[in-house]
Amino acid sequence: MIIGKIFNNNAIIASDTGKSEFVVMGRGIAFKKKVGEPVDQSLVEKIFVLQQKEASEKFKLLLEDVPPEYISLCYDIIEYGKNMLDVPLSDYIYVTLTDHMNNALKLLDEGITTTNPLSWEIRRIYPKEFGIGRKALAFIEESLGKTLPEDEAANVAMHLINAQIDRPSRRTENISAQTGKISDILNIVKYTYGSAPDESSLSYERFITHLRFFFQRIDQPARGELEDDFLLKQVKSKYKRAYDCMLKVEKYLQIELPDEEKLYLTLHIHRVTREAAP
Repeated sequence: MIIGKIFNNNAIIASDTGKSEFVVMGRGIAFKKKVGEPVDQSLVEKIFVLQQKEASEKFKLLLEDVPPEYISLCYDIIEYGKNMLDVPLSDYIYVTLTDHMNNALKLLDEGITTTNPLSWEIRRIYPKEFGIGRKALAFIEESLGKTLPEDEAANVAMHLINAQIDRPSRRTENISAQTGKISDILNIVKYTYGSAPDESSLSYERFITHLRFFFQRIDQPARGELEDDFLLKQVKSKYKRAYDCMLKVEKYLQIELPDEEKLYLTLHIHRVTREAAP
């Protein structure tokens, strides 16, 4: 690897024989080095290979202003999140999460703390991502000796949720809106049945997962109806209460759902409420 650009003693852009560029970090990796010199492989600690060009360029800009220890820490948080969630994440999370944590830590140093009004909903609807967020705060406290408020765990979770969608055009505000809608749907189910679903159940986890991808699907061009509506008619008859609840959800969303969405939403409502078959 050859040094292409030096940001500071601990961060450089390097290229290999194939002319591919990547960010390389390591303590003292650029100390007394010049552009064009080979990289000391023994000092390499982290290599950032970002496939999305826009994300890569924005990440390089961050290296100009963000302390290397923050970048390294966010890298560890993201890698931990990938392992815990076992899903691919958009490269943009290296930009968005690093930028967010840098600002959050700056505000903390200035004695300013911010809140996330959706913290409770995120903890409830996205427990895995929220758990990773809490672990991230522990990493930060252990590494930097700085204690961020627990609402920051929800902020980390939102970046992880956004990155799973893997669309650069999606913004955190969209995730906030989606989280609010999922919370409202859970309340519709709760008040329809007179009790809240069991949040520790596998059915609850599946229902939340269904709703998350449901909102992605309804944002896409209209899908076709079921080739045969026999199954929907059977479900409507057999699980009348769940079907009526689904209609309330449809009314709340102010859209006409395709029969396929009606079918699966009804089935998930039935399962999450453990409604007994008549």
